[in-house]
Amino acid sequence: QVRLWESGGGLEHPGGSLRLSCASSGYIIDYAMGWYRQAPGKAREFVAAINRNGARTFVLDSVKDRFAISRDHAKNTIYLQMNNLTAADTAVYLCAARLDYTFNYYINHEDYRYWGPGTQVTVSS
Repeated sequence: QVRLWESGGGLEHPGGSLRLSCASSGYIIDYAMGWYRQAPGKAREFVAAINRNGARTFVLDSVKDRFAISRDHAKNTIYLQMNNLTAADTAVYLCAARLDYTFNYYINHEDYRYWGPGTQVTVSS
């Protein structure tokens, strides 16, 4: 079983940047990974996904010019770099993992089995 925990959230001004990390309790080299976010009163929203070897990524169209997903197998960690933040980015950000022996990435949250508790990102002046 994989345990995940996110870090790097906090309070940031509009236009600022944050890099979120999602660390794992074990090796995640065979796991497709994803980032989601959930704002108060809203449904969980897909943000970005990366396949097991990091060669394929997909980012939500509305943030793709500002956000990037990456992974470091040596550190069993994935990242979400977020630039030019706006108030609309305020949410709890969660990472997810799926054991996967293909080279696909996954967008549907139901495709992921393991989830972290989330990290709060607040963008406010």
